[in-house]
Amino acid sequence: MPKPWNETIEAHRAAVRNAILDTTAALVAEHGLRSVTMSQIAEKTGIGRATLYKYFSNVEAILFAWHERQITGHLEYLAEVRDQAGDASERLEAVLEAYALISHDIPHHSIHQHHNTELAAVLHRSKQATRADQQLRDMIRDLLTEAAETGDLRDDVAPDELASYCLHALTAASSLPSKAAVRRLVTVTLAGLRPPR
Repeated sequence: MPKPWNETIEAHRAAVRNAILDTTAALVAEHGLRSVTMSQIAEKTGIGRATLYKYFSNVEAILFAWHERQITGHLEYLAEVRDQAGDASERLEAVLEAYALISHDIPHHSIHQHHNTELAAVLHRSKQATRADQQLRDMIRDLLTEAAETGDLRDDVAPDELASYCLHALTAASSLPSKAAVRRLVTVTLAGLRPPR
């Protein structure tokens, strides 16, 4: 049975929107935010400018949508990782490693790497980024709380403080040379979570 007309139109709109987001991110990475125009985006995406303006009002709006898509994808992935692992300690380790590997991989394909310190600062102050950061902290705090109840992790420091420790420690993953180095960082971070002897 063929798809209803509305589903086909929605699928087309989603495909066009994703193409706009991907094209814009690639252009900004290559040329810098200030050099990219809506005309370039439309041309490179293969759509008319009028069509582009039906989706987004300006380059910054496209980049906010791109960033939100990235953040949402990362959070969904971390939730999947959390839900696949075994006990609380294993789930915590799996999530921390997945987060560190995401942090490690981002600079290699991110619009933030090139020309765009200002853009990165703006995107990371957005409501979506703030909300996502809180969701990530809550996920890690909940895993820490659960693992502490089993005696596997220290309980002499508040879970919120330990979640901050984990997230700050793992930001170092972005500057490490290899995935093996990232895994060692995760091991060291986990060692700091174990109960004092």
